[in-house]
Amino acid sequence: MIDRRFMLFLAASGLAAVANFGSRIAFSQMMGYAWAIVLAYLVGMATAFLLNRAFVFKDADRSLSHQVFWFVAVNMLALVQTLLISLLFTHYVFPWLGMTFHPQTIAHALGIAAPAVVSYFGHKHLTFKQTKEPRP
Repeated sequence: MIDRRFMLFLAASGLAAVANFGSRIAFSQMMGYAWAIVLAYLVGMATAFLLNRAFVFKDADRSLSHQVFWFVAVNMLALVQTLLISLLFTHYVFPWLGMTFHPQTIAHALGIAAPAVVSYFGHKHLTFKQTKEPRP
């Protein structure tokens, strides 16, 4: 059976991914693809932090500064993964496959989805770690 907290994390991450994805499309109207991915990732990251802190890891007892530090650290690794996957598919995989149907959009969606499981465990054990047993 799948952990309830993981399901909540996926729901929060899904909403953050929508914010990320939508803002990347908007940013792409004003700047290059890679920069749009980075700025959109920041929008999604802020959304994810607020949702995870409020609904997924609400019993975490670490300080806000601790949570912010580790959230940013974990997400910077995920950003690198998102950017690399997005660029890899856009510039190499899709051209090799001959795919021309919205390659940047699809590559970005794949890039956003890729770090989900790794991010969950990073946030569970580093960002929102609970140091005390919850009260019943």
